[in-house]
Amino acid sequence: MIISFNINKKVVTVDLGAPLDISIPLRAGIPNVNAFYIPPVKIEPFRFGSFVGSVESGGSCNVNNILFNPHGNGTHTECVGHISKETFTINQCLKDFFFIAELVTIVPESRGEDKIITRALLEKALKTKPEALILRTSPNAGEKTNHQYSGTNPAYLSEDAAAWMAETGVNHLLLDLPSVDREDDGGKLLAHHAFWKYPHATRSKATITELIYVPDAIPDGTYLLNLQIASFENDASPSKPVLYKLMDS
Repeated sequence: MIISFNINKKVVTVDLGAPLDISIPLRAGIPNVNAFYIPPVKIEPFRFGSFVGSVESGGSCNVNNILFNPHGNGTHTECVGHISKETFTINQCLKDFFFIAELVTIVPESRGEDKIITRALLEKALKTKPEALILRTSPNAGEKTNHQYSGTNPAYLSEDAAAWMAETGVNHLLLDLPSVDREDDGGKLLAHHAFWKYPHATRSKATITELIYVPDAIPDGTYLLNLQIASFENDASPSKPVLYKLMDS
């Protein structure tokens, strides 16, 4: 279905029948992306008395309990509540779900044992000032969808890069890494604080989406982004960002 949207006074036309899903699904067990030493996802039948929530095991229907942590078990979107003393929830902070987004591929800069996405790299890659920015890091093997990141010191953003995005009006950042900050930074979370400008000029409507995966078949460029979350009253929720190619008007 082809439809036109008015996004921030700009009319864009997309084919809703051609979605590009850039989320990593939550799967039970080890073959799933994981970070920060968080246990794997558990999906198990609910049991009560003689009832078992598994048709395979003789139950009348499938009723599963699911145990997961959004921050380490797949694609998730978080709000400033992730670092704030005050209570902010993703369900309260994210009220719009369609954005014009720019997808760019970045090769992080090597500094000793670290790989960093710097302000200079972003300024070179970005020709526009998008409301939503999607960062695909290179190399980009499909193994990212089940990579075990714990203890591997993945690439991350510099504090300056995060501050620059906030100043240029990037309200929604999506990236294929487990965090915008260094895995072990002593709890400083400098990029998180800089992006949300917390606590002095808090950007409560801004979001960060981590652990996405953008296949190489999706070229860099401008897209319509539909950022879908579950209605969790929590700092973060599993999410499903979906891209749509823009059509000529």
